[in-house]
Amino acid sequence: MKLTMAREQILRLGIETLEIEATAVMALQKKLGESFVNAVEIILNIKGRVVVMGMGKSGHIGSKIAATLASTGTPAMFVHPAEASHGDMGMITAQDVVLALSNSGETEEITKLIPLVKRLGVALIAITGNLNSTLGKESNYSIDCSVEKEACPLNLAPTASTTAQLVIGDALAVALLDARGFKSEDFAQSHPAGALGRRLLTHVSDIMRKNEMVPKVSMTATMNELLREMSSKGLGATAVVDEDGHPCGIFTDGDLRRLIEKGISLKELFAKDVIKKEPQTISQNALAVDVVGMMEQLRINTLLVVDSNNLLIGALNTNDLMRAKVI
Repeated sequence: MKLTMAREQILRLGIETLEIEATAVMALQKKLGESFVNAVEIILNIKGRVVVMGMGKSGHIGSKIAATLASTGTPAMFVHPAEASHGDMGMITAQDVVLALSNSGETEEITKLIPLVKRLGVALIAITGNLNSTLGKESNYSIDCSVEKEACPLNLAPTASTTAQLVIGDALAVALLDARGFKSEDFAQSHPAGALGRRLLTHVSDIMRKNEMVPKVSMTATMNELLREMSSKGLGATAVVDEDGHPCGIFTDGDLRRLIEKGISLKELFAKDVIKKEPQTISQNALAVDVVGMMEQLRINTLLVVDSNNLLIGALNTNDLMRAKVI
């Protein structure tokens, strides 16, 4: 398809769209009031879910608002208003609250559900661009999201109005999040497969090498025994433990390289002669993300894991963290 406008005009329209929508969003600040606060309070006090509804573009925005609420501690779902008339009203219970989106406030699929919602005794919250509309008047609380004009040059396509709806939805989610005392750990529980989930839910015990996979030798082990243990376990290091299993030191590939560079003969040496004493250790209950910070600070790539009695129970290195996608 051949462009019929100059590149300058394309850029100008893009900038104008951003300006119009930014102006619309900023204007919402003066429109938030008691209805917004009341909406937050009623949602906080329900035992059920927020049932979000919207048709067309408002429906797409509503679906995103439901997802945002659910991921930030407020149980929510999206119900298509057209499908609600054909059985999906059964998804709504008396313990829920309905959040309906309609810029005009006269969307037929929404307005014809109002009597059914009221019959259930369910509170109705509206996000609408017309407070004097059927939806605006019949709702328990109506939040004004009206805009001066759409970003569409024809002032027809929902653009600034849907952006306003989305921002109001985000404002509700954030206010609810804060009121619930929702923390990053809670967010991670809703996003276990995401980067944040991995960082906040993965513990050292989940990724450390255990049992026979942990390289360790006694203080009296020869260098041959020590090197065989390092090679067989593939950690790039080995722990050196006392008779009770407490880590006394660690020996790494780097330590070996430095000994060779100095021309020191390894034949007559024992583990106790070459270890770094008082090795860095960490609890199996620590978050894996804490290991990342510790390694960066100390400039090491291997850590020994100990239990509450300081007994060696595991080990891990940067490769283990990378495999777990913690880094």
